[in-house]
Amino acid sequence: MRQKKQLLKNKIRGQRRRRVRAKISGTASVPRLSVYRSLLHIYAQLIDDSLGKTIASVSDKEIKDGQTKIKKAHSLGKLLAQKASEKGISRAVFDKGRFLYHGQVKAVADGAREGGLII
Repeated sequence: MRQKKQLLKNKIRGQRRRRVRAKISGTASVPRLSVYRSLLHIYAQLIDDSLGKTIASVSDKEIKDGQTKIKKAHSLGKLLAQKASEKGISRAVFDKGRFLYHGQVKAVADGAREGGLII
C-alpha cells in the first residue's frame, strides 16, 4: 500500500513538472531560470534550452552565512542575478518546476529581481 502511494505521488510530481515545462523554454538572450529545492539545499541555474547548455548556476552551498533558508534563497537569487549580469543577461523566464511558488522558491525569484534580473 505504501509503495502505491509513493508511486502515485511521484507520478503527480512528474505531471506537474511536465505541465510547467510545456509552457516555458529559454533562449540565449532570455534563458530559463530553473529552481530545484532538496531537503537540505536549494539550487538555481540559467539554462539556454535551444543549445541545452547551462549559462550560470548557483547553490546555497556557496553562501556561508548562518541564515534561515528563506534568506539564503533570497541571497541565492541575488548571486545568480549578479552572475547573469556579468554574462550580459538582463531577462529570464522563471521555471518553478514541480514546486509551489512560495517560500524558498519565491525568495529566489524576489532576490533575482532585486539583483537586477527581469523575470
